[in-house]
Amino acid sequence: WDNADFSRGVGTTFYQEFSTLNTAKPPFVRDVEAKVRRYLRSSYSAAWTLKITWEKAPVYGAWTDSRKTVTYQAVLTTDGFRSYILMLYQDGGMQWDYTKLTSTNVLIGYT
Repeated sequence: WDNADFSRGVGTTFYQEFSTLNTAKPPFVRDVEAKVRRYLRSSYSAAWTLKITWEKAPVYGAWTDSRKTVTYQAVLTTDGFRSYILMLYQDGGMQWDYTKLTSTNVLIGYT
């Protein structure tokens, strides 16, 4: 989540935590569980989930162009033994012009 620049007051970041070890699971957590099960073809029951949203985030150097923003989320989830991350991007993908970034070795994802 490098190169987002919130210094000009454009965009926001927020999060929501779901601790579901001994409570009823909200629809969002049930959806995350279903995605993990479908993509990994394994049983999964979340004990904890964190949704982080970067909304209308401008690229680093926002003073040059704060109109091209991107909204994306990271959803971290664990059953206490296995942990997963879902990375979700707005329809239309990344709106930043990577050719104008200070670094040219840009990746979307994680290792």
